[in-house]
Amino acid sequence: MFAASASTARGTDLREGGRTRITELITAEQRRTHRERDDYQRLRREVDGISRQHGRRDARVKEAQARADGLAVRAGFTTLPGSAVRVTLDDAPQRDFGRDVSPDDLVVHQADVQAVVNALWAGGAAGMQIMDQRVISTSAVRCVGNTLILQGVVYSPPFTITAVGEPRRLRQALDASPEIAVYRRYVREYGLGYSVKSVDRVTLPAYTGNVTMNHATVPEGS
Repeated sequence: MFAASASTARGTDLREGGRTRITELITAEQRRTHRERDDYQRLRREVDGISRQHGRRDARVKEAQARADGLAVRAGFTTLPGSAVRVTLDDAPQRDFGRDVSPDDLVVHQADVQAVVNALWAGGAAGMQIMDQRVISTSAVRCVGNTLILQGVVYSPPFTITAVGEPRRLRQALDASPEIAVYRRYVREYGLGYSVKSVDRVTLPAYTGNVTMNHATVPEGS
């Protein structure tokens, strides 16, 4: 057995190193994403500066820039201060629940995060932030396992969603959501984390992701 192991290994480690390589790959990709996002922001500032300079000489460009500036707040491209509600979702603590409980029952899923986001928008949120990033109407919430992927950045639980708006309405929308009601049943049965906190004053950052439309259709009658 020793001879066979030595022959198979040929001086290498027989133990599985895939998990380490995957972790290193994720870390490298996150660094690359941060660099590309910084480059994108720099280029966007340069384009915006050139457009404003040209707008001083061209009335049409100046008018279009003024319209864009007026829509920037609602679109999420400026910081947004105000009172808010902060929702935190977390995996259940590690303990033995018996054979009838699947590991999937003990983690926060994409649908759970999306349910909170949808409820807060329905409750009249003027702006929203997931973890440390501002999100807009086209932002995609994706989970792989028990990690959240948002605009190229990977996050581990607990997941925090902060929405600026009228706290009473936001809380009512959370309470009225049937999807969140299902999640809260798992909170009671398995100890998943769920907390809702009103915040007197926060300032959401401006959205920094890409805004290029890949697919769009014009509604009938427009």
